[in-house]
Amino acid sequence: MKAEIINIGDELLMGQVINTNAAWIGEQLNLSGIRVIRTDIIPDRHEQILEILKESGKRADLVIITGGLGPTKDDITKNTLCEYFNTRLVFHQATYDDVEQRFRIRGIKLSKINKEQAEIPESCIPIRNLNGTAPGMWFEQDGCIFVSIPGVPYELKPMLTGFIIPRLARQFKLPVIIHKTILTQGMGESAIAVLVADWENALPENIKIAYLPQPGIVRLRLSATGTDYETVKHEIEKQIEALINIIPDLVFGYDDELLEEIVGKLLKQQGKTLATAESCTGGYIAHLITSIPGSSAYFKGSVVAYANEIKENILNVRKETMLEHGAVSEEAVKAMAAGVKEKFDTDYAIAVSGIAGPDGGSDEKPVGITWIAIATSGKVSAQRFQFGEHRGRNIRIAGLTALNMLRKTLISEH
Repeated sequence: MKAEIINIGDELLMGQVINTNAAWIGEQLNLSGIRVIRTDIIPDRHEQILEILKESGKRADLVIITGGLGPTKDDITKNTLCEYFNTRLVFHQATYDDVEQRFRIRGIKLSKINKEQAEIPESCIPIRNLNGTAPGMWFEQDGCIFVSIPGVPYELKPMLTGFIIPRLARQFKLPVIIHKTILTQGMGESAIAVLVADWENALPENIKIAYLPQPGIVRLRLSATGTDYETVKHEIEKQIEALINIIPDLVFGYDDELLEEIVGKLLKQQGKTLATAESCTGGYIAHLITSIPGSSAYFKGSVVAYANEIKENILNVRKETMLEHGAVSEEAVKAMAAGVKEKFDTDYAIAVSGIAGPDGGSDEKPVGITWIAIATSGKVSAQRFQFGEHRGRNIRIAGLTALNMLRKTLISEH
């Protein structure tokens, strides 16, 4: 089954509202075995709505339309649908009862404009809206299904997952599609592609891989299709196992897991504590760690030692060390890690010092150079990295790299 998504709204085209609906709907349809072949954003214009409906109906088996169903004059989708499907608006008692109850609970008098929300095209199958006043509408014409739903995310989401997709599953035999995402850190997508080339070339026809890079992380999404769920599940698990055997040091998690969450679980399971000393990352690592609920069980605190005098006076980094080697050096970052570990009396410490950019670099120490140290009860180790020239990306990559170094340390020492 091929699907198209049409998002209606001037606010989407003007950038006043970010179109998150298309991505979410596309994901849900794909997970259900429905292939999205196109997404369009169009204005609240009668002629353009009619035109795109005609075009999409020829290309797709399913057309999902969002937006333009509100009670105000600029919401013209419902009347335009009536024209396209050669039908008329009729009063729908069940929808009116929902609207009336919603207003009664809020203690608001139902106005004429709100009552009109209960008028729907006569030829449609209404879709109940439990979170708003505008019902969804299901049409079938010339072998294509058209579904119109509100553009408000908390209204459309339960309509799609609670009614539309289940009805499609009953009406059609949809293929099984299973997605599994392997999360990697420490190497770029092109380098990973070289490592796994033989494995990728040997993948069966029904399994595809997509490389999804972002600063500091590369997601490898495997998508498997078939007719039997258990068979497809077994096939994709077999390929994931083979992939992990090739790049075991790069894989840190799966699907929607967060690196900071994984590190937090390891610290909590082992009953260990952590502190950070940050220069170029400016507290970003501490932010990632504390974004996880319950992090107070293992995270004691952080020192943002941006200035050299803070490194010296708070973290006990010797002035001579920075004069001889510089603040961005193996010696300085090791001293920072040891200093913050001692100051906060923790089991582990992370320290970072680098040149985030875009200026401040030199021939000897270019922009992007970053030293990261991990202090444990037995030793302090450090690694040098050369990231890029973009400040924001450098900070993000440094933070994730530091967390992954700690993750590996926690696993190796446990």
